[in-house]
Amino acid sequence: MLDEKTKAMILEALNDEYKARAFYRLVIKTFGPVRPFINIVEAEDTHARAVEALCARYGIPLSPDDWEAKLQPPASMLEACRTGVEGEYENIAMYDRFLRETEEPEVRGLFQRLQARSRDAHLPAFERCVARGGEAGRGKAQAGSGQKRFRRQGRTI
Repeated sequence: MLDEKTKAMILEALNDEYKARAFYRLVIKTFGPVRPFINIVEAEDTHARAVEALCARYGIPLSPDDWEAKLQPPASMLEACRTGVEGEYENIAMYDRFLRETEEPEVRGLFQRLQARSRDAHLPAFERCVARGGEAGRGKAQAGSGQKRFRRQGRTI
């Protein structure tokens, strides 16, 4: 049984994953299938599903995913990449706070994995995009490539 504080953290994490996924989808809708967004949007979807599964396990009702109606498209790819950097820093800080506040092993494990992906994969990709002045690669993400790279302990993250 989880305490209310831990449940609130899980829902905040879910909301953050929903927000990131919606923004990355909006970037793709606005600018086409550009990297790093086409790769990272798949990871955010995987992250949201992992948090949703944790909610189901502990009987936590899901929060609505209504971010697509709330977000405005960025004016440029550079702005999109800068927003990606800012969002990943905020995500890392959120998980730092959560990891100080919960001792539940399953919850901590998921938070650590999600934070690691933000820190070690997403943030560097967006920083490279900013360093290129917002010029991003174009092309299809390879089917299944994200899942293969993010598989740990029998879970895809």
